[in-house]
Amino acid sequence: MKRLIFTALLLTSAWTTAHARQPNVIFIIADDLGPGDLGCYGQKIIKTPHIDRIAAEGMRFTQHYTGNAVCAPSRCVLMTGLHPGHAFIRNNLQPKDAQGLGKMGRPAVEGQHPIPAETVTVAEVFKSIGYTTGGFGKWGLGGPTSNGAPLKQGFDRWFGYNCQGVAHNFYPTYLWDNDKVIDLKNPPFPSADKLKPDEDPTKRESYQRFQGTEYSADLISEQALKFARDNKDKPFFLYWPTTVPHLALQVPDDSSAEYVGKFDDPPYPGGTGYLPHFTPKAAYAGMITRMDRDIGRMMALITELGLDEETLFVFVSDNGPLNGTHAGLGGTDATFFNSAEGRRDGKGTLYEGGFRSPCVVRWKGKIKAGTISDRVTGFEDWMITLAELANSKDKVSKTTDGISFAPTLLGEKQAEREFLYREFAGYGGQQMLRMGDWKLVRSNLVPKAAKGKKAKAAAAEPKEELFNIANDPAETQNVAAEHADIIARMKALMAKQHTNSADFPMAAIDRQ
Repeated sequence: MKRLIFTALLLTSAWTTAHARQPNVIFIIADDLGPGDLGCYGQKIIKTPHIDRIAAEGMRFTQHYTGNAVCAPSRCVLMTGLHPGHAFIRNNLQPKDAQGLGKMGRPAVEGQHPIPAETVTVAEVFKSIGYTTGGFGKWGLGGPTSNGAPLKQGFDRWFGYNCQGVAHNFYPTYLWDNDKVIDLKNPPFPSADKLKPDEDPTKRESYQRFQGTEYSADLISEQALKFARDNKDKPFFLYWPTTVPHLALQVPDDSSAEYVGKFDDPPYPGGTGYLPHFTPKAAYAGMITRMDRDIGRMMALITELGLDEETLFVFVSDNGPLNGTHAGLGGTDATFFNSAEGRRDGKGTLYEGGFRSPCVVRWKGKIKAGTISDRVTGFEDWMITLAELANSKDKVSKTTDGISFAPTLLGEKQAEREFLYREFAGYGGQQMLRMGDWKLVRSNLVPKAAKGKKAKAAAAEPKEELFNIANDPAETQNVAAEHADIIARMKALMAKQHTNSADFPMAAIDRQ
């Protein structure tokens, strides 16, 4: 049915595309990056001049939220315009027949739990109004032979990783080029390898075997640039979900060298997950600066093609940085870089550090330079916002949970949103609702020991915490005992936003 609808929409959009070019959209999404990792949000060590330029020449958001606390469910919200209480994917989940990586670094069955065939994605909305669509980076919403594969969900072009597990290595043995595998000249090694007993952790040469010759982020950015160049004469949607700076910490030496010796940086020999690195902090900083360099190359290309005033740039992250329970995982040090800007916890939680995202948007001549917005926005808002900026807001289903903030981007006043809702079926089960400055967090909705159908019978009493984000941005003061009336209102809203999911049960809140 959705294919018939979009065919009809192509006809209705013909007049618009013939008389006024719609804006190209370059949507860049980093992986596990915190707002504090960017210069435009206060970072003092890591250099990000091109992302900072997007902020300086456009709008920077201070209260933008990812779709969820980890990768796949967050990207599902972004792609579908549905918040996690309605979205199909609500946690990272492998297909039942998925297996570990084989000898050559390729699983027999790869990919994550797939979104259904009937899912309407942002890419399909753009295709329906005459755009060419391309994706470059990491997918994570369905294996290459499933209905969730990117070429079956609105993308004309795909290059990069399909599976999140394979993407843990920046020197993989292969990548996907549309629906074909291309082999790379990299040696196979597991992404959670560690030094051998005879390898000296104090010697740089002990770590060299965790590098290859073809760095995936470089290959992906080259294909993204080629897509923009090849489609310069027609509107395009370029989705660029880079794997930077997700673990493992890997980057060519020329990028880490910029930061070596600038701070105390003891080696990470492995043992807490992911690959060892001789200078892990320098690698993390170098990965981000190299990503920023590639974004700068894209900006320069758009200018060279004469498309600067016809191209919208968006930069966000898929969830918060590794922090809190993830501290030190794989050699990371989010505290040192202040990646979460001092907010509580990080990836995997619905505290602010877990899903507060950087968000900078640039559209020369349309978005006023140097503006800052405190509007509360989220990933579910992007589908309808981008459609409105492309003069096609009516093409988005009325079932969307998103609220267009196109007026905010274009300098107009907007009423505040009533609430922002999140739920996460992982890490014990969590639920969050923000209403104005009030934020309610409920946890222990799916006990960690309970899995699948057993979870329905094993739920313990949920934990409830109420915070005033304006007065307590670090979420250190639980004032739930003082505001029973506010909690009651917020729980009533939560209940209306949650729908049951057979694949992602949450015993404490599922309707019986």
